[in-house]
Amino acid sequence: MILYVHNIVHKAVAWLEFVRVGDKVISRQKIDQAIDEIINLRAQGMSQAEVSVKTGVDRTFVSRLETLGEVRKGGSIAIIGFPISNCDDIRDLAKEEGVEFTLLMNDTERWDWVKQKSGMDLLNELLWIIAEVRTYEKVILIGSDRRLDLMKGLLDRGTDVFSIVIGKSPMTGDVQINPESLRQMIREIKG
Repeated sequence: MILYVHNIVHKAVAWLEFVRVGDKVISRQKIDQAIDEIINLRAQGMSQAEVSVKTGVDRTFVSRLETLGEVRKGGSIAIIGFPISNCDDIRDLAKEEGVEFTLLMNDTERWDWVKQKSGMDLLNELLWIIAEVRTYEKVILIGSDRRLDLMKGLLDRGTDVFSIVIGKSPMTGDVQINPESLRQMIREIKG
């Protein structure tokens, strides 16, 4: 019984991740929770000063915390593209560059995606994707000439659209995208 209680206490202490700094014992969990609260309040639209008052931390700490975690500045960015052979490489690049929405498929994936759905499900999912992408300020479209024209027409006039034509419609095979060229385009779009 004593061994069982010891194991429970040991696991609880390990989960809390206490760290000794000089004469203080610090809880990593408490720090993580405080940071989560600060970021969530800022994401909800509260000013740094309001978050400072609500959480009891200095406003400069909130600012420094944001600077520490900043991936990029500027408007929101989305990328949609198909049929692309190196989707994983492009997804990784988009994540590194702070792109918030990425929808990439190779030729097999896009046809499987269409075939797995009823007409109603396909329409609903397409409408959801269109609605989602319309919320982004800048959108990079990668695809065939006619598909890009159709996709551009579905986006808001206030959306900056950047196109990468990878072939003539209809396309039946995958195309490899140059990651560094796309990285350069994303960085130019970010400003």
